[in-house]
Amino acid sequence: MKPAEIRDMTLEEMKTKEAELSKELFNLRMRHTTNQLENPLSLRTLRRNIARVKTLRAEKERGK
Repeated sequence: MKPAEIRDMTLEEMKTKEAELSKELFNLRMRHTTNQLENPLSLRTLRRNIARVKTLRAEKERGK
């Protein structure tokens, strides 16, 4: 997910997207522990996407 895509979202959309990504991360972690995850690097990219959304949401809330 590109930062430009996130910046175009509203605060509510960002919160929704963060919740979706968190649920997806939980599901991937469960699949990883049961050895059903094909690509373990997807965990890293998903965590980074969550961090991007949180960072840009905080930036927007502060009014930058």
